[in-house]
Amino acid sequence: MAKKSMIQRERKREKLVFRYIEKRQLLLLEFKKTNNFVEQMQINRRIQKLPRNSSKIRLKNRCWRTGRTRGVYRDFGLCRHMIREMAHNCILPGVKKASW
Repeated sequence: MAKKSMIQRERKREKLVFRYIEKRQLLLLEFKKTNNFVEQMQINRRIQKLPRNSSKIRLKNRCWRTGRTRGVYRDFGLCRHMIREMAHNCILPGVKKASW
């Protein structure tokens, strides 16, 4: 189980991303449209003044069951440990242990 503080920090990042997503998108679109280097530098400074954690890149995928960040499968939203455990208990539909 992940530390509670790390999970809360991740939730705080999600809220920041949601709050600043429109502003960031508008600035990036404006940056791409301009050809003037001086204007691009001004827009870049405005983008840099936004909170660092408001960038979508800083979000991590977390297991919804344990909060673990590594080995998370997108299909289930679970880490590899939970997928294995739930598959053995026949909780995940359509998943069975491979044998050859």
